Amino acid sequence: MNGTRTPAPQEATTAPGVPAYPGAPGAPLAGTPGGTSGGSPDGRGGPAQGAPDGPTGPAPHGRLTPTSLPLRIASLVVAAVCSLPVVVVVLKAFESGPGQAFDLVWRPRVGELLGNTVWLVVLTCTITAVLGVASAWLVERTTLPGAGFWRVALVAPLAVPAFVNSFAWASFLPSLEGRTGAVLVTSLSYFPFVFLPVAAVLRSMDQGLEEAARSLGLGPWRAFFRVSLPQVRPALLGGVLLVALHLLSEFGALAMLRYPTFTTAILDQFEVAFDNKSGSVLAVVLIMLALTFLTVELLVRGTRRHARVGTGTIRRPAPALLGRATPLALLGLGALTVLALGVPGWSIVRWLLKTGDSMEPISLLPTLWSTLRFALLAAVITTVAAFPVAWLLARSRTWLAVAVERVTYVASSLPGVVVALALITLSIQYVRPLYQTTAVLIVAYVILFIPRVMVAIRAAIAQTPPELSEASRVLGSGPLATFFRVQLPLTLRGTLAGFALVFIAVSTELTATLLLAPTGTDTLATAFWSASGSLDYPGAAPYAAAMVLLSAPLTILLLRTRGAGSGHRKNKDQLT
Repeated sequence: MNGTRTPAPQEATTAPGVPAYPGAPGAPLAGTPGGTSGGSPDGRGGPAQGAPDGPTGPAPHGRLTPTSLPLRIASLVVAAVCSLPVVVVVLKAFESGPGQAFDLVWRPRVGELLGNTVWLVVLTCTITAVLGVASAWLVERTTLPGAGFWRVALVAPLAVPAFVNSFAWASFLPSLEGRTGAVLVTSLSYFPFVFLPVAAVLRSMDQGLEEAARSLGLGPWRAFFRVSLPQVRPALLGGVLLVALHLLSEFGALAMLRYPTFTTAILDQFEVAFDNKSGSVLAVVLIMLALTFLTVELLVRGTRRHARVGTGTIRRPAPALLGRATPLALLGLGALTVLALGVPGWSIVRWLLKTGDSMEPISLLPTLWSTLRFALLAAVITTVAAFPVAWLLARSRTWLAVAVERVTYVASSLPGVVVALALITLSIQYVRPLYQTTAVLIVAYVILFIPRVMVAIRAAIAQTPPELSEASRVLGSGPLATFFRVQLPLTLRGTLAGFALVFIAVSTELTATLLLAPTGTDTLATAFWSASGSLDYPGAAPYAAAMVLLSAPLTILLLRTRGAGSGHRKNKDQLT
């Protein structure tokens, strides 16, 4: 290779990567072809390949490094808080001895719940994977008309909570329940979790390898499966894992569709008695399931990564021609949009019209204010708490980083009712003045939703060259000035994406809010659940509509920031 010839992109195997899409653990870095955007091929933003990983001498005074003691302490504090529900549940389950706990586990009812839960996860994850990958490929890699519209339409279902979706389908088809209804509703609610990371990777990755495959005689489909699909595998696995963890903790949608799983059974047990050993044992089984899914995802993802090496210039080939398949593709995406958005929208509007004058819009204001207050406070605190953990994960792959990551994922996979009851136990026994206060509720939100913002910030940090922060320190800026002038602007898009994810999640959270909200305080989700639980569908519709309208703008923001962190080159130029 001579000195003037530009090297073609080629596949390289590098060190283990980090998740890079909001909510998709294990996904390659958005805005990069499989993971690397500036910095180093290993995706950590460090020195070039072959150079030492990180500075060989002492770090500048005040510089935040993967081995900084304050960073590790902050990450351990976050992990310790997230582990509280897990510890409480395990201790309660074995309080009467392991013999009684094992007797409870081997009951036939537990086997039935296990089968229901596993079937739901397998079927829904398979369907969401197919829908997410197929729709992402059509939108990002073909001549599909109206790609911009479809990007919005295929993300919009995130604005409709799963339990609102089940309410809409139950009122549309009253006979729809059981496994069929559960798989249908959860698939339509969760497929955007796969579409978003896969679309982000397909849109941003260099397609030189696929062009080479096509030049060797492979058609668009074979080139996609043999070249592109392996590169989007981490994003796909991350999205599917997120769907699986959501299914483990889903309560409202499954309860409304009368499909018993571990989560619905746990709430049933604790409704019988607060200090319920059976509920704690079921929660331990749920924790083991979450650990199993996390381990499988880690093993399937492996340590091999696809990264582009070369000049750093992204090449975009001509999109695949759909030709006569265009009407079929439009019909398929249109049907998916109608099922995911049309049915919920039609049902909500129909019940709103039946509400008539029975509810004044002003009566929603106290509930709306409580929802906004909790969501904003939780999103800010969760984002701040996620920053040190995200930095540790982006700049280091030590056992400590992996342990902190897995603890947060396992804790977030617990149903809201388990987290809430664990915090109730702790607050009553040790800090009784905090019982049924906003503080305990916010802690529950942080435990449940910190992975969503953590992986978003982590992706942005991983794409940020650490040399920029070092240059700022050399020029005399202190740690805080460097953070606000260099690090925060470079990670702003990822931070906003994570903030939006947490805000949406909190504004529609149900079970933890039901148990932990201060007395006399209702949110949109709890007010909706109270009305729908008494079959007052016209009374529930305004709250459902308010949740959708509240989530919609932030869902669009999430779409606009899906390439979080990819703009660091522009920011670097501005800094210089």
